[in-house]
Amino acid sequence: MRSRYQVIKNNGVYFVTSTIIEWIPVFTKREYFDIIVQSLTYCRQNKGLKLFAYVVMDNHVHFIASADKLSQIMKDFKSYTAREIIKTAQTDERKWLLNQFEYYKKKYKRDSEYQVWQEGFHPQMIMEEDVFRQKVVYIHNNPVKRGFVEQAEHWVYSSARNYSTGDGCIEIDLIEI
Repeated sequence: MRSRYQVIKNNGVYFVTSTIIEWIPVFTKREYFDIIVQSLTYCRQNKGLKLFAYVVMDNHVHFIASADKLSQIMKDFKSYTAREIIKTAQTDERKWLLNQFEYYKKKYKRDSEYQVWQEGFHPQMIMEEDVFRQKVVYIHNNPVKRGFVEQAEHWVYSSARNYSTGDGCIEIDLIEI
C-alpha cells in the first residue's frame, strides 16, 4: 500500500473512498443504502468516528472522517457492511449480484465465498481548510455530476442535506464550511 493511502496520524481528518468490487451498482434499493446508514451511525455512536461529510452512491462511498483508530473502524465497517449486503442479496434472491461478488473475488481471499468491497479505503489526509472545503463540495456534487439529482441537497444519502436543511439521514459532526 502506498504511503499516501495510509492513516499516518490518529485523529487526523481524512477523505475516504470505498468502492464496490468492479464498480458493481449495489446501492440501488433503500435496504442496501440503509446498511451503510446504520453502520456509519453505529460507528459514530459507539466507535468514536467523527463524520463531517458523506455520500453513498450506487457503487461507492465517500466521506470525510476522523477517529482515533480510523483504519480499524474502516476495516470493521467494510466487513460488517459486506456481510449485510450479502445477506440482503441472498434474501432478495439477487443471484446476478452474488455471482458477480463470487466471480470478482480475489483468488487469495479464502475466508469468504464473496468479495463486496475493493481492498483498501484510500485515506487522504486533509491538512488545509481549503482542501477540506474542496472535498466537501466534491462529495456533495457527486450525485449531481452523475445526473441522479439536479441539486446536491436532493440526494437523500448525502450530508448536503445536513448542511442545507439539517435533516440528513445520518447525523454528522457539522462544521462551518
